[in-house]
Amino acid sequence: MSKYRNALPQQSGEMFMTDGGMETTLVFHDGMDLPYFAAFDLLKSEDGLRKIRDYYRRYASLALERGLSFILESVTWRASADWGNLLGYDAGGLSAANRKAIEILHDIRAEFETADVRFIVSGCIGPRGDGYNPGEIMDPETAEAYHRTQIQTLKESGADLITVFTLTYAEEAIGLTRAALAADIPIVISFTLETDGRLPTGQSLKDAILAVDAATGEGPAYYMINCAHPTHFAGILNDDAVWKKRIRGIRANASKMSHAELDQAEELDDGNPLELGEEYRSLLALMPHVNVLGGCCGTDHRHVVAICDACAA
Repeated sequence: MSKYRNALPQQSGEMFMTDGGMETTLVFHDGMDLPYFAAFDLLKSEDGLRKIRDYYRRYASLALERGLSFILESVTWRASADWGNLLGYDAGGLSAANRKAIEILHDIRAEFETADVRFIVSGCIGPRGDGYNPGEIMDPETAEAYHRTQIQTLKESGADLITVFTLTYAEEAIGLTRAALAADIPIVISFTLETDGRLPTGQSLKDAILAVDAATGEGPAYYMINCAHPTHFAGILNDDAVWKKRIRGIRANASKMSHAELDQAEELDDGNPLELGEEYRSLLALMPHVNVLGGCCGTDHRHVVAICDACAA
């Protein structure tokens, strides 16, 4: 059952911790095979379930140690129709995987939540296409229709909100937001950026946020940036415009490499956790309202701890 859907605690000024790069951790640190980077496929085996639960428990324990509330993201970034078809899932199997993913998060919340450290259950959704390359661009109506089923399933499973990561263009974000509003569940939109601080389509982050807000009546609860290094986008955050205040969360990459370079890399570039923490601290000097902190590709618990410790200081 949803616990925080009608009043998301992270919309206050309290700092919230979330996890790092789940897929890169599972592949490079845990040696798991993730075809199409689809972590939800691990739900079908006992070993996969154990790995996922252990992954969450490590972060949950760290959140308790630091007294930081935590946003639990489900393993469903790739659990939509097109990606599921590639992995041999029919509609029923995909629905079961999305439901199981949320059930696991409810179990983690029951195990770790206290009166002071809250655990928010987020249904994670990814783009229909590649997270680095927009490919064929859908209009908002097509995007709404495509994502509607997964959003409804995650809601019915008890997610507190929907968080969409690694979006590459505004039209898909508009469709997703409309689908979530129709389902009556809060949604968070997270765009990915290239080394020039722009979306992969070339659109500026400012224009993308303004476009989504204009088309949906400021539908998203807030926005995030993920799958880009702080050095890629710090330069676009220097003004004090209203659009910038719509951003509440950062989940950056450990590596300073471009998306194209990361796509070709055969080894994990996990950067420098302490340096990344200081770069986050510099970002918060530009955007003190940001309060959801985690990592993306190449990051793990070391990076998230360094980020939260630096920003808390």
